[in-house]
Amino acid sequence: MIKADLVSQLSRETGVERKVIQVILESFMDTVKMSLEKGENVYLREFGTFGIKKKASKKARNIVKSADGYITTTITIPAHVVPSFKPAKKFINRVKKSNQI
Repeated sequence: MIKADLVSQLSRETGVERKVIQVILESFMDTVKMSLEKGENVYLREFGTFGIKKKASKKARNIVKSADGYITTTITIPAHVVPSFKPAKKFINRVKKSNQI
């Protein structure tokens, strides 16, 4: 499902115009982004948590194929932060139940 599908479905379920749903959804996403930029987590009970994960610096290898064979150089990836989403236990269990193999 893409954002346009989500807007359409929410509009059908609530009876609210697509334009209004679009504005609300965009506002929600902007609010989550701004909170994470400030270092604040966003907790949605029974859904999950939007947060920041800190990644330590690490060594990586850059392997390039050349006429002489493979050339390997070691590079250092600096420490950085990335946004993350951790689903709530109820959400995880619901997905597991509906997608059992």
